[in-house]
Amino acid sequence: MPLLPDTGYSPTADELASVEAWFATYDARSARREIERMADLAVFPLNLVSDDAAGEGASAQWDREQFIGTMTQVMGEAQDGDIAFESVRTPVFLTSAMVVVFTDSTMTAGGETRQLRYADILIKRGGEWAFQTMIQGGWGDNLR
Repeated sequence: MPLLPDTGYSPTADELASVEAWFATYDARSARREIERMADLAVFPLNLVSDDAAGEGASAQWDREQFIGTMTQVMGEAQDGDIAFESVRTPVFLTSAMVVVFTDSTMTAGGETRQLRYADILIKRGGEWAFQTMIQGGWGDNLR
């Protein structure tokens, strides 16, 4: 396991399990291309951070409608075939209500496999986790 930064907060076993359960729900909705139900797990406006083909940093804020439209296009809601994810996640809790989760994932869709590395920032609202920021390289050209 990689050395985690000392944030001054140590999560409980229940807190760790709650983040794992949140991602299990999100991954299941992603695999079924339930874009609107994925959006239900977010806080809008949603922050996105990436880089573009020229190597420049890029960021944007999306509302729910933009998230649904873009994710529908990217994930191909009407495409045939399943999407499967195998992920290893490293949550770094800043407090009991904020966590940065680093993910190394293998996504298989349409017979093609891709390696993904990304991070999400989740916040707790009303006792439930929701993602507020998505960070992944290579999407910046789509954010402008």
